Amino acid sequence: MTVTALDPNTALVIVDLQKGIVSYPTAHPATDVVQNARRLAQAFRTHALPVVLVNVVGGAPGRVEQARSSVERPPDWAELVPELDLQTRDHRISKKTWGAFTQTGLEQYLRERGVTQIVLAGISTSIGVESTARQAHELGFHVALATAALAGVHPDARRKSGTRIVSILVDAGSTQEILNRLDQTRPHP
Repeated sequence: MTVTALDPNTALVIVDLQKGIVSYPTAHPATDVVQNARRLAQAFRTHALPVVLVNVVGGAPGRVEQARSSVERPPDWAELVPELDLQTRDHRISKKTWGAFTQTGLEQYLRERGVTQIVLAGISTSIGVESTARQAHELGFHVALATAALAGVHPDARRKSGTRIVSILVDAGSTQEILNRLDQTRPHP
């Protein structure tokens, strides 16, 4: 798979790279995911493109058959990992569902900035990232996944999500490929 193009008005959306989630065991090393997401964030900032940092602070209120965990989370569980180097111009979103668009104002933020495409990175590939990708596509955004900046709990999550949604809804490529496309689309200021 390859990223065929990046629109001139593309935003980076990093999903759930927060202390509590990054501490969970993942099939692909979370440290690699965080470092690749950091590289992407730095590049988007250099090109004066929006960087959106999403964390999850709750769950959707609907009934589920599987019992929800009653384990108390540490106070810093929802804090973004410091490696992302949060900047004042970054946009923060706290979500209570899997997808980053539900009741967060993300769509309005992106539309106000003329964004037509998003690049997604984060954890978990088959939950928060995939849900956000599906929502973005339904809202008319072009979507690209930064594959080396994705991880999930299950070893086959990245492959299954890629097979299921990438070939139909989105482009996908390596961090370096996206950085190269970014430089081609938006020369350094």
